[in-house]
Amino acid sequence: MSAIKEAVGAAHARILGVGGYRPARVVTNAEICERIDSTDEWIRERSGIISRRFAAEDESVVDMAVAAAGKAIANAGITADQIGCVILSTVTHPLQTPSGAADVAHRLGTTAAAMDISAACAGFCYGVSMANDMVRGGSASHVVVIGCEKLSDFTDSYDRTSAFIFADGAGAVVIGPSEEPGIGPTIWGSDGSQYDAITQRASWIDVRDHNVDFPMLTMQGQKVFRWAVWQMAPVAERAMAAAGITADDLDAFIPHQANMRITDSMIKALKLPAHVPVARDIAEAGNTSAASIPLAMERMLESGEAKSGGTALLIGFGAGLVYAAQVVTLP
Repeated sequence: MSAIKEAVGAAHARILGVGGYRPARVVTNAEICERIDSTDEWIRERSGIISRRFAAEDESVVDMAVAAAGKAIANAGITADQIGCVILSTVTHPLQTPSGAADVAHRLGTTAAAMDISAACAGFCYGVSMANDMVRGGSASHVVVIGCEKLSDFTDSYDRTSAFIFADGAGAVVIGPSEEPGIGPTIWGSDGSQYDAITQRASWIDVRDHNVDFPMLTMQGQKVFRWAVWQMAPVAERAMAAAGITADDLDAFIPHQANMRITDSMIKALKLPAHVPVARDIAEAGNTSAASIPLAMERMLESGEAKSGGTALLIGFGAGLVYAAQVVTLP
């Protein structure tokens, strides 16, 4: 009996290009407060958010994902025929099937493998880990990883606890072969005991059988805040240790843009040196869930706050509750 031939992949992988898409419509705190009992000052103090972007009514998750992915592909210097897989991380594509990723792949001009993943705000880091393994394992030479959300479709604009937080946007990267390690080991996991901390109000079965209202997202803000502040810094430390670096070696810290106070608490817990720039895209982008890390990465690189070739710590965390962190070389 002959042995099965195995795929041969690249020795290493890295991020080759990044791209983002921000909807044109800017929504201020003042506009949000027209529907909730709050103030611009309170929202800034509690979250750090000044404004956010909402997509147009006829602008879909797929539309935004294609725009971000197209930029990432161009920046990576590859063509559609080199794409081996498209991974779309989203919780707001309105169809359970077919996947948004298959439509994105088609519109990008590729027949590559395509799939959606649902890991909420950790989804981009999940996708980076999967793409790294694909490139190194030989199942794809280049993988497009997209985080994209249209959370305005799933947010109750009258809910004082969440209406001011969520926003829309898309960010993408291309991951491909590298001569040197460019993506460190991923530290990831879940805590299903807190499954109800961020969830839809009802299932689609409830909508069908019990005539309930459209199941908007709900969040137990204080519960999520405490979990993120106390549990995520150790995850970030483990990711740095697994990559063989310390906080002093970082050129950028790019956490999920959940809440400015969570970011500040993590900086203190990690004893992050003052010279390390930290992503604060949430101030003008809001919380875009799976899109927040690649959007923040693009902004830091375009502004010069972070440098190409620098070492960055990424960490995402959200509904599930799930989390993932890794150290990467910036494109």
